[in-house]
Amino acid sequence: MTEALAVTSANVGRQFHGNILDLIVNAGPMVQFILFLLLFFSVVSWAIILMKYRLIKKTRKENARFLQSYMQTNKLSSIVPEARKYRYSSIAEVFRSGYTELGKVMKAKKESSGMETVDDGLMSMELRGVDNVERALYRACDSETSKLEQTLGFLATTGSACPFIGLFGTVWGIMNAFKGIGMRGSATLAVVAPGISEALIATAAGLAAAIPAVVFYNYYVNKIRSISLETDNFASEFLNIIERYYVKSSQ
Repeated sequence: MTEALAVTSANVGRQFHGNILDLIVNAGPMVQFILFLLLFFSVVSWAIILMKYRLIKKTRKENARFLQSYMQTNKLSSIVPEARKYRYSSIAEVFRSGYTELGKVMKAKKESSGMETVDDGLMSMELRGVDNVERALYRACDSETSKLEQTLGFLATTGSACPFIGLFGTVWGIMNAFKGIGMRGSATLAVVAPGISEALIATAAGLAAAIPAVVFYNYYVNKIRSISLETDNFASEFLNIIERYYVKSSQ
């Protein structure tokens, strides 16, 4: 009996070489499913991380270029062609939305200028026009922020769920390892080590998927918050300009 156990332990020891690929190949179906699921989360997360890096870099670069052009001109109409050049600029998109709404308001004002209206009615129309521009500006701000935040939820999900998915794989693997120990009737290191290693690799994979997702999620949230603040400040400044010259010109 002792010799049989020694042979079994020796065979198990020869099968276990400490190679991670061997552990994955020889793992049970459930652990393999968990590992492939974690691989999916990891690959998609890294794709999102790289795409967001590219998007945020272009957005910040084009915002700076548009603001430079905006500060160097005195006519809003001359900025429109410049704004159309920057597809990734959130500030340029907010300007286009506000300028488009301003054009609609000015058109409505010209159409009603031939009508006989009292001063209070005219002022009410003027204020409603400014309110429309304000709504258009901040609606565009919210839309641009939403664009930048797209798919960040997947990173948050990966960061919060993958450690638990890996832990589930570990628990399942340890259950199978102890089941194998009970069937063999032996608890030597050579018998226990392969099953425990197979189980722990699931936790390692879960952490490997979760840690980059959490780090880059927090990084991008801070970057997007900074861009959103810059965009909101531009919208407020642009609205002040419209109120200053649009309302006062009507008085």
